[in-house]
Amino acid sequence: MTSLDQIIDDFTFLDDWEDRYRYVIELGKALPDLAEEKKTAANKVMGCASQVWLVTHTDGNADNPVMTFEGDSDAHIVRGLVAIVLAAYSGKTAAAITALDALEVFGKIGLVENLSAQRSNGLRSMVNRIREEARVRVAA
Repeated sequence: MTSLDQIIDDFTFLDDWEDRYRYVIELGKALPDLAEEKKTAANKVMGCASQVWLVTHTDGNADNPVMTFEGDSDAHIVRGLVAIVLAAYSGKTAAAITALDALEVFGKIGLVENLSAQRSNGLRSMVNRIREEARVRVAA
């Protein structure tokens, strides 16, 4: 999977939003498919216009577990957004996830401002769900 730092560098290099848009779609194509049995109502992200599923895995320290995520969408551009969100959060501790506001990072690279309102809301819903799951695990 492409790292968040690499994605930020690539966005900085790409001047034109159309090129960035194509890059997001390519990131989505590289995202592993989510198994059909994981595409459940419990894993569905509410607030997304497209169908989006996120699966959370935790490992290690009960007070501050490492969290990894799988995700998928039925829309090409949204699948790319899922890949970017996973690059930001997957493999980090719950405390690190609660401390990172990926929407701020996405704003700095111009990702949010170039999305439709529906896609921005969906992106926000994905980030909020991941951060809330991490917050619950830190508080437990």
